[in-house]
Amino acid sequence: MVRHRPRGEHIIRFDGVGLRYGLGPEVLQDLSFALPSGSFHFLTGSSGAGKSSLLRLMYLGLRPTRGRVVLFDKDIALTKRYELPALRRRIGVVFQDFRLLDHLSALDNVALPLRVRGVKESEVQKHVPELLGWVGLTDQLHAKPSTLSGGQKQRVAIARAVIGRPDLLLADEPTGNVDDHIAMRLLYLFEELNKLGTTIVIATHNESLVQRFAHHPRLRIEHGTVLKVA
Repeated sequence: MVRHRPRGEHIIRFDGVGLRYGLGPEVLQDLSFALPSGSFHFLTGSSGAGKSSLLRLMYLGLRPTRGRVVLFDKDIALTKRYELPALRRRIGVVFQDFRLLDHLSALDNVALPLRVRGVKESEVQKHVPELLGWVGLTDQLHAKPSTLSGGQKQRVAIARAVIGRPDLLLADEPTGNVDDHIAMRLLYLFEELNKLGTTIVIATHNESLVQRFAHHPRLRIEHGTVLKVA
């Protein structure tokens, strides 16, 4: 069973963080904020504002050019390389490009995080089909990604990200390829995961969807700077 941190503690903190790619200008600058464990945030901002770059910093896909990122009480700049995989296993990520393994079925893609952790196969065969059924893919359990639509691939990717009940879930436009009915169903899934203690950050352009879940605070970024965490 996944053990979540007590609600209220900071699961991630940015102190004066800046990020640039190569020798170009900073795409993120002077980011200073903290997210409490067990919180749920929508990450909003105009196209090109830096949402995806911020998520990449959060899941350790990038290291900041300057400043400090503290994740699970670990200063990432001081963390040994061999320690990083264990930190990443505590994070579920939904990528815009899905990143499914083409040679595996939908069921095996979703089961992968559990099998890596050594979960019993009987548990895998119980919980994975249940979750795929929840996201509307009961009839595609054994389908390969090449035979799935964009929306179906998105749902497989989301199921894979949440199956292990991560401490932190980061989702980049998770409802961008599905209709409103499925989008609402997925948001309710994220809410249920949040009730179990997972900290949620969802990057989205869908303002109408955000308004329907206005009880969740918003992390807004514009021109590479976080304007507010409210």
